[in-house]
Amino acid sequence: MNFGFRAPSRGPLATPDSLATLAQKGEAMGYNIVSVSDHVVMPKVANSTYPYSKTGTFGGGTETMELLTILSYLAGVTSSIRLLTSVLVVPHRPAVLTAKVLSTIDVLSKGRVVVGCGAGWLREEFEAIDAPDFDRRGAVTSEYIRAFKELWTSDSPTFDGEFTNFSNIHFEPKPVQKPHPPIWIGGESNVALRRVARLGDCWYPIGSNPTFPVGTVEELTASIDRIKGYAEEIGRDPAEIGVAYNVTWNNDREATILADGKRRSFTGVPEQVAADIKSFEAAGLEDIVLGFEKPTLEETLEGMERFASNVIPLTK
Repeated sequence: MNFGFRAPSRGPLATPDSLATLAQKGEAMGYNIVSVSDHVVMPKVANSTYPYSKTGTFGGGTETMELLTILSYLAGVTSSIRLLTSVLVVPHRPAVLTAKVLSTIDVLSKGRVVVGCGAGWLREEFEAIDAPDFDRRGAVTSEYIRAFKELWTSDSPTFDGEFTNFSNIHFEPKPVQKPHPPIWIGGESNVALRRVARLGDCWYPIGSNPTFPVGTVEELTASIDRIKGYAEEIGRDPAEIGVAYNVTWNNDREATILADGKRRSFTGVPEQVAADIKSFEAAGLEDIVLGFEKPTLEETLEGMERFASNVIPLTK
């Protein structure tokens, strides 16, 4: 099992020194992945429903740094930890430019980029940055991912799509990773699961989606089985598709009890959290990204260190 943590793109810890310290100390603690989320602007008024809370509201604040810029910065201050877009809202940026930036970061990091991809949820942000039609975002996302692969793997990339077209171009440098950086597909709906089966190297859900829940081993397994079925329908070997998981909560000191009286996965004493990790691993999970964010750098690092020292060894 590989373990990761989130680096903030907003808030009091979104500073050069704090980001560098978190990434470097996390790497030294043995974490395998550092992830960064994606927003370009935050609307002052938004009616869009955030899919990962029961209320549908998003408490992300107003300011935000740009994802790919942060990733390139982290590449320069670390040496081995993988750099995950968690997730890149694929329609936010033109396909060719995005592929070039990601390829460049992969070269500069010596092959450490992981491309987590999502279709996005914030209509007002799409409109503010002049992104493609929000209602077509799923189709745009799938097409852009196919364009990425063409640019990253072809000596003479050519693409004739509905949303992007290119031909007669050189595209260098290619990514270090072959055939290309791993593509993790986010989302929990059946549309997202079908995208995983068609285009993904890995499925990367968030466990807190109340509409499409995958917060338990049973729920996760049911969705994995659907992905396998979709892959088989198109003639793809399901074994080619890995599974990662984004835990937006984390409590290794006390259990969170849900409305049905059951303990929430990944909460409780270290032994309980480690047992959850083992159960999810048995279901096919290979990577877990956790949230340790606290108001101060010291509190955040303390949580990362405690988990690395008290929980991870119990999962071996």
